[in-house]
Amino acid sequence: MVVLVDKVRARIREEIFKKIPHEAQVTKIEFEGPEIAIYVRNVKFIIENESIIKTLAKTIRKRIVVRVDETSRLPEGEALKKIVSLLPHDASVDEDDITFDKVLGEVVIKTPEPKVFFQDDKLLYRMVFQVTGWRPRIVRKPPLKSKILEAALRYLVNESDERLKILRAIGERIHRQTLFKDQYVRVTALGGFQEVGRSAILVETAESKVLLDFGFNPSAPLHKQAMPRLDALSVRPEELDAIVVTHAHLDHSGLVPFLFKYGYEGPVYTTQATRDLMILLQLDLLDISKREGKSLPFDIRDVHKMLLHTIPLRYGEVTDITADIRLTLYDAGHVLGSAMAHLHIGNGLHNIVYTGDFKFGKTRLLNKANTEFPRVDTLIMESTYGGVVQPPREQAEKELIEIIGKTIGRKGKVLIPALSVGRAQEVMVVIANAMQSGILPEVPVYIEGMINEVTAIHTAYPELLSRELRDKIYSGENPFTYRAFKILEGKTARAELVEADEPCIIVATSGMLTGGPAVEYFRLMAPDPKNSLIFVSYQVEGTLGRKIRDGLREIHLIVGDRLEIVRVNMEVHAVEGFSGHSDHRQLLAFLANISPKPKRVILNHGEPSAIEALARSIARKLQGKALPPNVEIYMPRVLDSLALVI
Repeated sequence: MVVLVDKVRARIREEIFKKIPHEAQVTKIEFEGPEIAIYVRNVKFIIENESIIKTLAKTIRKRIVVRVDETSRLPEGEALKKIVSLLPHDASVDEDDITFDKVLGEVVIKTPEPKVFFQDDKLLYRMVFQVTGWRPRIVRKPPLKSKILEAALRYLVNESDERLKILRAIGERIHRQTLFKDQYVRVTALGGFQEVGRSAILVETAESKVLLDFGFNPSAPLHKQAMPRLDALSVRPEELDAIVVTHAHLDHSGLVPFLFKYGYEGPVYTTQATRDLMILLQLDLLDISKREGKSLPFDIRDVHKMLLHTIPLRYGEVTDITADIRLTLYDAGHVLGSAMAHLHIGNGLHNIVYTGDFKFGKTRLLNKANTEFPRVDTLIMESTYGGVVQPPREQAEKELIEIIGKTIGRKGKVLIPALSVGRAQEVMVVIANAMQSGILPEVPVYIEGMINEVTAIHTAYPELLSRELRDKIYSGENPFTYRAFKILEGKTARAELVEADEPCIIVATSGMLTGGPAVEYFRLMAPDPKNSLIFVSYQVEGTLGRKIRDGLREIHLIVGDRLEIVRVNMEVHAVEGFSGHSDHRQLLAFLANISPKPKRVILNHGEPSAIEALARSIARKLQGKALPPNVEIYMPRVLDSLALVI
């Protein structure tokens, strides 16, 4: 095996030395994760002959990054002075915003205006690189401060030595010759099939074992139903080659740290926004579990280890993730950074598209899901609302605004319990737009809970938001920083806020009243008939939110060490149509529009009734019309395996 690996890497090195002129002064070539890192002394030559690198990348079909040999970089103090002198005033960069990563030879520059580095044919970016020898890594400095973004960046720089070791170990596993002639492809349902929660799929080839998601279902009645069933297979975490996380929700990402605790040492591929949100939600899960006296099968050290192994990808970026699988992520339109995963297996052997959770409908927050792929043999598609038709988004927005308007008109207060990722930000954009256009009177909108941190992360990635929202932010009109929004921290202001005479809107977690500040606001606001409670997300059976939505008007809550009876006199509304999932019509429309057409459709992430309803509609309405007449439709259960290529 070692000989084969050496041959492959030797061939790549030989091609690089052949294509890059001697003037570049190449000092070494390293295999760092999916990238080939070329270290040079003459950075000016590389910058002036960028086309050489682009041609080389196409020739060897690999991602290439050029780094400057440390002997040719300016000392950090001198480099800092040079960078500061080069920066225009509109870059809004202080010395504290500049950090040097000695191991990777990068200078991290945080700026609220990244575009200044890339305009005029990347003039400023090139100047910094050429003058200092430090490769610029430009990071957007969001208008709302994010503790997670700052902590993650600081940790990655501080642990750069360890991260480089990890990347090089991963690189050795990726850039090797395939070993087996007998090729096959098999998928196994580990979780999230004929159910919602603990999403996980194992994709196996003769060369590789790759996990698509590894989620957690904390509300499952039995322990074995809360976790993906990797335990039932003869596969140990250390035998896995890669993990792909489609989005940050815990039912898709919640148990990834668990794999690191029990021996996994490979990469985690996802978008950068998903990486940040995933860390936030996992840390929050640990915090909640600790406060409730519950144990989790991982701890904060495992989350940190996962971060070091995470390799962020952009949409549309083709990346080798194993010796025989290439991954491309596409916009799923579900939440910020959510992705559909396209796996190109072997030399055209088989192509899988795994949708993860997706929204085939445009919203104010996000663009609708992608439908164009290079090739699709097997489609694995979520079916959460396979049997449900939701109201149009425009109708949902109108209903929400009307309820808010009536409540404000009678001097009442509005409580909107919201999911912290996606739903809260969607509601904020709708409210800001309604107030700005005069449809709603401008009253204070108080934002509390983890929503603030999640919203800050949204402001760091405007390029991932809907075109209209992105353009607004780029033009200086950011709805997330609208003047009516007031960020609350701590508990002290809640009672005073509710008792105040002025009408207001409160957006707080949790979306199902299972905990968080929304429960406290509900307790304080429920007795007053002038107030309104508006649910904008699905209320799971058994939750407090579901009981109130279904008509329960006398609630028993434990407050401190006493039991309190809360009478619900406030108006209760449930506004449907804000879901980040595709409903029945959108799922069928996605299948009708996907290009090219799949030969096989595997339905997952839905209750049995939803999946069966969707399968019947596909067979009746699409098969032989928008889909080929011989398209295969599968509805596997957890632990079912399906051979795609034999």
